[in-house]
Amino acid sequence: MNDLYIYYQVTEEHAAALELRVRAMQARLAGERGVNGQLKRRPEAADGLQTWMEIYPATPAGFDTALAAAVQDAALPELIAGKRHIEIFTDLHPCA
Repeated sequence: MNDLYIYYQVTEEHAAALELRVRAMQARLAGERGVNGQLKRRPEAADGLQTWMEIYPATPAGFDTALAAAVQDAALPELIAGKRHIEIFTDLHPCA
C-alpha cells in the first residue's frame, strides 16, 4: 500500500469554497474506498496564496485512479492556483 501526499496552492478568496469541496470529496472517498483523507495547510500565506496538502494513508491499488476521477467530479481544478503535485511514499520494511 502507498501513502499519497498531494500539495497545491489556493488563493485566499477561494479557500472557503475549496475546503467545502475537498472535505465532501474526502468523505465520499472514505465511504466508497475506505481511505480517510486528511486536509492540511501551511499556517502562513504568501502573496495571497495558501499551500494545502491532502494526505491519503495506506491506499489500496487503484485508489489513485478513483482519486483523479473524484477531483474532476468535485471540480477542484477550477479553484486551485496552478497544479496539484502528487508524491507517493511506501513503507520501508525492516530486514529479516
